Amino acid sequence: MNRLMRNKAVVWLIAAGGALAALPAWAEPKIGVVDFQKLAVESPQGKAVMESMRAEFAPRERTLQAQGQAVKAKEDKLQKDGATMSEEQRARAEKEFRDGARDFERARGELQDDETARRNEELSRLQRTIVEEVRTYGKAQGYDLILAQEGVIYNATASDITPAVLTALQARGGSAATKPAPAPAKPPSK
Repeated sequence: MNRLMRNKAVVWLIAAGGALAALPAWAEPKIGVVDFQKLAVESPQGKAVMESMRAEFAPRERTLQAQGQAVKAKEDKLQKDGATMSEEQRARAEKEFRDGARDFERARGELQDDETARRNEELSRLQRTIVEEVRTYGKAQGYDLILAQEGVIYNATASDITPAVLTALQARGGSAATKPAPAPAKPPSK
């Protein structure tokens, strides 16, 4: 009887081992990490957005700078010559200075608001381009999960796919509106 139980146990172990061998092996998930900030700053699309913003707002910034210098000049003249001015001249100079300073502050606030709104609009468009490129790259390279660097506490540099995605963005050129290329075609199944 003892021998019979031992034989059954051996048969059972062989059967269980065969069943385990027939199960699919659990593959390690392929996980990547991407630094969106780096991609936004170093990609041609990000550089194009920043250059476009500079070019768009440079004339208004120069005008604002000139306006600020004019206000400063009025203030300096008032301080320098205020003691020798008549009461009427001094009152007029003070009013011109206050009006100029108020106009300058209003113009500066409007410029900042316009720049912020435009930057948010462009960065949103750029973010969509980068996310689509990361998705395309991830699918093409067989990643199971890609995380943003900003939300990761630790990652080995081997899982950082930022340089590869940056290379893909560079291959697309400088337009933030550029559509990502389709993922490479898979070979036909046999």
